Amino acid sequence: MVVGDLQQGDAPPKRMLVWAVASPGPIDSGPLVRVDREVPVPGPMQVRVHVRTCGVCRTDLHLAEGDLIPKHRLVVPGHEVVGTVDALGPGCTRFGLGARVGVPWLGHTCGTCRFCLDGRENLCTAPLFTGWDIDGGYAEYVVAEEGYVYSIPDTFSDEEAAPLLCAGIIGYRALKRSRLPPGGRLGIYGFGASAHLAAQFAVAEGARVHVMTRAQPARALALQLGAVSAGGAEDPPPEPLDSAILFAPVGDLVLPALEALDRGGTLAIAGIHLTDIPALDYQRHLFSERALVSVTANTRHDGTAFLEAAARIPIRATTTAYGLDQADLALTDLAHDRVNGAAVLVNDRGR
Repeated sequence: MVVGDLQQGDAPPKRMLVWAVASPGPIDSGPLVRVDREVPVPGPMQVRVHVRTCGVCRTDLHLAEGDLIPKHRLVVPGHEVVGTVDALGPGCTRFGLGARVGVPWLGHTCGTCRFCLDGRENLCTAPLFTGWDIDGGYAEYVVAEEGYVYSIPDTFSDEEAAPLLCAGIIGYRALKRSRLPPGGRLGIYGFGASAHLAAQFAVAEGARVHVMTRAQPARALALQLGAVSAGGAEDPPPEPLDSAILFAPVGDLVLPALEALDRGGTLAIAGIHLTDIPALDYQRHLFSERALVSVTANTRHDGTAFLEAAARIPIRATTTAYGLDQADLALTDLAHDRVNGAAVLVNDRGR
């Protein structure tokens, strides 16, 4: 069906369910509310996606609780969206109607700043992010710029694919930033959605992976996925580390992670939010050319390279499914460490 320059399949309902951040605060105070909205219409170079699944990311929790300030009132979280294209805005040529696609965190870059021009669009000075600047996938429909949307490999089901779109891609970039050498010794601090995917990638590349996390079920999962050891969050690993990644948003863990590094090792901090880091002791934590680096978003090249590699390995996401109408429960469970692996919202009306 063509309406003006808009192409769409069967006409969708006029209204849809979304979850929006009303008053940021502790998750148990109910910052996420159900809202009835009009189904969005894609603009030029945008696609509309009928949501099948949406991963529940810790960034969504930071947004709901106010660690990240919402960019507009009643913003809809969710940036690990898998669904089918059901409408094409003017000028769209990349996807056809019915294509299965993924809508990720990176929603737009300016393309003209010095970072975009030299291939570092993750550092763009005027970016837009899905589920923060742009309404995201805690909804039945979402619109996105076609140039920032990924094709989903057939290897993965909708539920398996959702966590790959942020947790997986960020874990991949964190591995690159950690400068893990071939066959190296990697420490992972925290073992949620991103960590359990990064661990599989590292193991497949021949690394010896040591996991430090507070949750016993997460330790068991780490060992199942090929980790050499799994201990408490602040426990020293059984051998010095070449590289480490901090996925837990806990600044106190920076010090034991740095101390666990061998000479010349690198610690990459993968989260968008981190509590305060205690005072460093230079000789104990940083001397001998240990390095501390951060990870900021990702490039589209990162996303494409990761999804291709994830399908080849293949990486498998451990997921816990919730109905779309249970988004508040999913975030609450995530906040209280009741999710092993990745939580995923399933929209039964998107299938």
